Amino acid sequence: MATDDSLLERARELLAAHPVVDGHNDLPWALREQVAYDLDLRDISEDQSAHLHTDIPRLRAGGVGGQFWSVYVRTDLRGDSAVSACLEQIDVVRQLADRHSADLRLALTADDVEAARSEGRIASLMGAEGGHSINNSLATLRALHELGVRYMTLTHNDTIDWADSATDEPRHDGLSRFGEEVVREMNRVGMLVDLSHVAASTMRDALRVSEAPVIFSHSSARAVCDHPRNIPDDVLAALPANGGVAMATFVPKFVLPEAVAWTKAAEENMSAHGMHPLDSSEQGMRVHREFERDNPRPLADAATVAGHLDHMRDVAGIDHIGIGGDFDGTAFVPRQLEDVSGYPHLVAELLRRSWSEEDLAKLTWRNAVRVLRDAEAVARELRARRGPSVARIEQLDR
Repeated sequence: MATDDSLLERARELLAAHPVVDGHNDLPWALREQVAYDLDLRDISEDQSAHLHTDIPRLRAGGVGGQFWSVYVRTDLRGDSAVSACLEQIDVVRQLADRHSADLRLALTADDVEAARSEGRIASLMGAEGGHSINNSLATLRALHELGVRYMTLTHNDTIDWADSATDEPRHDGLSRFGEEVVREMNRVGMLVDLSHVAASTMRDALRVSEAPVIFSHSSARAVCDHPRNIPDDVLAALPANGGVAMATFVPKFVLPEAVAWTKAAEENMSAHGMHPLDSSEQGMRVHREFERDNPRPLADAATVAGHLDHMRDVAGIDHIGIGGDFDGTAFVPRQLEDVSGYPHLVAELLRRSWSEEDLAKLTWRNAVRVLRDAEAVARELRARRGPSVARIEQLDR
């Protein structure tokens, strides 16, 4: 039987050949919260483990070859304020790629991702987290795509004017008519429809409407951990017909049933201190650490995440799964997956479970690149048939 050390060495060798394309990392928002985008104060070419889950040395150690950086906007920002905040997030990703061009390459296409790998650089892609970022404007959606955004998560934690969230009261029974038009326009421009955070009814509506593959940038299996942020089995089973990819997240409250109630208490403690539950500032993290000291939390680990991936592979198939850690977007992380250097531990655990190298190559690299390429092909075909939508929410959702 292989030893832990030998499995870890095999995992690193495999990741050298088939690096991780991770679906979701919130480094841009952490930079906003911690240093107001002053990149001199968080030089990610150096060790930032005292402050962040992410820096270039640890991305390299983790075998990361492509990263979707989340250009996230909190849902208490609305209207033009949400659009401006999203633009600031896009700006900082572009600054990071320019500042660290020896290691990062801005990627807009699947070919760009492959080129970055051939150059020994990490492909840097962008995904907008939350449809409130477009302020109910399809023109704004198109502008975000022109600026390089290659997926949009339809909602974050709150239901918006045209789509229901998994963690808020429903208002539309999934997607409204305008929400369906948003999906169609995303297909036309080549922006992946991301169904993490959305209600199951929204997932099903999007799968019905979308002509291109969808993704879940950071969601795990509801059958393994019954949290509304996770993916029901009927939706996982629908992915092969759609061509989409579900990327398992590492967030303990989404992967470990025992962590759900504990995290709710931790978030209530943040609110009691007058702080947003998702506050990732140093002050916010101190409050979290103090709570954890007095209330030991249930601990997930790489095996916990592997259990989700086993189930997702069984239901959706090996061609329709990936990885979306959500680093720097969560206060708590599993053991062995404490930061972006941890991916070899997950791959080693899957090797222990007799996953083949072919299966692991699909999980880490091939599926993510394929879904991006497929969305590009659909967009070319749709643009040949129809022009930009001029629909307005006031017209469709009377």
